[in-house]
Amino acid sequence: MIEALTKDAPSASRGGPDGPRKLLRPVLASLAVLGLLAWSVRALGAAPGGRNLAFALGIGTILGIVLQRARFCFYCHARDHVEGGDPRGLLAILLAMAVGILGMLLVISGWLPDPQGGRLPPEAHIGPVSWALVAAGLAFGLGMVVSGSCISAHWYRLGEGSPTSPFALIGAAGGFLLGFNTWNPLYSATIAESRVLWLPQKLGYVGAILAQLALILLIAALIWRPRKEAPPPPARSLGEAARRLIEGRWPAWVGGLIVGAIAAVVILRLRPLGVTAALGSGARGLGDAWGWIPERLDGLDGFAGCVTVITEALWRTPNALLVAGIVGGAFAAALASGQFAPKLPTGTQVFRGLTGGLLLGWGAMTGLGCTIGNTLSGVMAGAVSGWVFTFAMVFAIWAGLRLGLGTGGRRRASA
Repeated sequence: MIEALTKDAPSASRGGPDGPRKLLRPVLASLAVLGLLAWSVRALGAAPGGRNLAFALGIGTILGIVLQRARFCFYCHARDHVEGGDPRGLLAILLAMAVGILGMLLVISGWLPDPQGGRLPPEAHIGPVSWALVAAGLAFGLGMVVSGSCISAHWYRLGEGSPTSPFALIGAAGGFLLGFNTWNPLYSATIAESRVLWLPQKLGYVGAILAQLALILLIAALIWRPRKEAPPPPARSLGEAARRLIEGRWPAWVGGLIVGAIAAVVILRLRPLGVTAALGSGARGLGDAWGWIPERLDGLDGFAGCVTVITEALWRTPNALLVAGIVGGAFAAALASGQFAPKLPTGTQVFRGLTGGLLLGWGAMTGLGCTIGNTLSGVMAGAVSGWVFTFAMVFAIWAGLRLGLGTGGRRRASA
């Protein structure tokens, strides 16, 4: 399946004289899925108190399409650079961060004009910086290597029919349960006394923006490698252009630009972007009901980020509908592009999914977010915790790949 995801060109089986006919059926199926999602958005919007739920489902659908078509996956992009020297994916992530930094801090400055007054912006993903956060980033990065994706990519690959992703998400729920059980000792040992560092409090909004953009430019300069690749020939017809848009992989920078813009827009209507709150809340509710987690989680509910809560109507929370939109949008995009390829999982895929997911869930719970919640929303808000988590995660990916713990990337269709 990874081989299908990494192809930049459309499948040859859908070209030729019968190409338009072969393309029509999956496109119609995709439009049917999108129509159902659009009807659901409209129905939610018409219900009392459903406007935010409708927005979450709608923006999640758009995000799922973009993630699937641009193959926007933190692990995949890092692996492309480590194993193949291709920096385009990582540069796209940096672009998303830069766009989001500009958008989010401008929004936050309207809510909190004086960042040095001692307050933090409400619900922003700004967490304590401690060695527990470093451990969370390392665990999350290693979990990506073992399972083949981060949590956000497992959501959109669920829409592609990945045989590994269901087990990775089940494993991630188990990782959250493990994290709840290790939270109190970690909180007492380091988190309770750790500082919550927000760059605008030290540098002001302009200084925080300039400092983070300078760091992003430095990282981009360090990973940049000129690539001599012939540009694709121009489309000879409108139909061919449409087929490339539907079937071909979108440029990485397009994915980065749109993801960064979505992350900045979401904060205007919902919480900062994150994809683990619903999963973690479900695990917390289950663990509480069965007595699998401590009755009291010291200080946890006082932090922002991808926080977990116990609720009876989890499926009617904005984060749950955002995730449902990601899966549905990715499913529609995969249908249209011919990349919906469900397969029965092998034993190795089940094992990798569960063990890698366990690491992902523990890291996300302990770090109060994942690649979306920490690396995107955290960094975009000017949180030092976002950078610490990201650097630890990237190191773990690099080390895991160098040790041969990965799924094989382009060489084996193992995820």
